[in-house]
This record gives sequence, C-alpha cells and structure tokens, in this order.
Amino acid sequence: MISATQDNNSAAALFATLNANSGSAKAASNAVDTQDRFLKLLVTQMQNQDPLNPMDNAQVTSQMAQLSTVTGIDKLNATLQALSDSMLGNQSLQAASMIGHGVLVPGSGVDLVNGQGYGGAELVQSADKVDVAIYDQSGALVRNMQLGAQPEGLVNWLWDGRDNSGNSMAAGSYSFVVEASQSGNAVAATTLQFGVVSSVTQGKGGVALTVGQMDGIALSQVRQIL
Repeated sequence: MISATQDNNSAAALFATLNANSGSAKAASNAVDTQDRFLKLLVTQMQNQDPLNPMDNAQVTSQMAQLSTVTGIDKLNATLQALSDSMLGNQSLQAASMIGHGVLVPGSGVDLVNGQGYGGAELVQSADKVDVAIYDQSGALVRNMQLGAQPEGLVNWLWDGRDNSGNSMAAGSYSFVVEASQSGNAVAATTLQFGVVSSVTQGKGGVALTVGQMDGIALSQVRQIL
C-alpha cells in the first residue's frame, strides 16, 4: 500500500510565500496577474493534497468560476471606460458646434439689448393662463405680460423693452418670474434664460458651456437651441 500524507506545514509555508509575493507586487488589480496567482495557488494545493482525500471538484470549479467573474468585470469596466471617453469626445464636438448660437437654459435673468429681451419657461402640463413678470435690479416690477393658454413643454416669449406705461427701459440685466395655472390650480413652471454660447470646456464632470454671463452650464441643461 502506498502511504501518502499531506504536509500541512509545507503547504502553509507555500501559501504564505505566495501571499507575500502578491503583497509585494503592485499589480494586484491586474487581471492577468490575478489569474497567474490563482493558478499557482491551485497547482500548489493539488501538489500537496492527500491522494486519499483529494480536493473536491465542485470547489475547484466554483473558484475558477469566481475568478472568471472577476476577470469579466474588470474587462467590462475597461470597456465602459473606453465607451465613456468616446462619448465625452462626441459631446465636446457637439457642444463646440453650439458656439455662437443662442440657447435656453434654466435661469431667471433676461438681458435687454437693442430694445428686446428673450426668455422662456418649461411647463409640466398645459395651462390656460401663463403670466410673465419682469423686474429691474432693485426688485421693482417693470412689466407684466400675459401669454394666454400654452401647451405642455417649452414656451418662448419676447419682451419689447417697455414698461407697463409704455416707456422704453434702459438696456441692462433684469429678472423675471413665470406663473402658470390650469382651471385656477397652479402649474409648475421652470424659468428659462436666454444666452449665447461663447465657449466650451471639457472637465472631469463632463462638458460645460459658458452661456452669456453664466459659466459651468452642463450640456444636459440646454433646453432649446435657437
């Protein structure tokens, strides 16, 4: 009869050596190195196992499946990162084509230039009454405009630069408020500010625009290109 026993001390020493080597290596996050270490460990286990009490095949299969899963996740992360970089480049090209164009973005300011001011609003549902109130920098009411009934979505408006008495107002910056209602019930409305895109910046957070006097406007915040 052949007598074979597993040398536990020897196996423990080999495990310790492998772990020490893996700790000193700086490529622990590398999928290839992870596979190499796993295979070395598996071979060491098989070489030092008791032939009369061999390793369970199901355990070996489970360990290999776990390694394959981790490797697959690493590859998936790399693929997603490459896709993200590609999308960021496409966003930059798309945003660059907007330079010089007017856009509507969330905001409550309106610039009066050459006797005209532009603005907008985004309604969550249709409204039978939409009013715009324009204020000067001191907070005094300058003009009320009734836009009447408007459908759900974007609403654009034009201010002729006159106050409620018909007097021409000085060029400059003003603010506005939009109030909307349907059958007497308030309808949520997001105020939209008009501005011209002057530059595009690509940072860690994605593509950002400079719109008029506003910096750091995300591309996703653009509601309309005029």
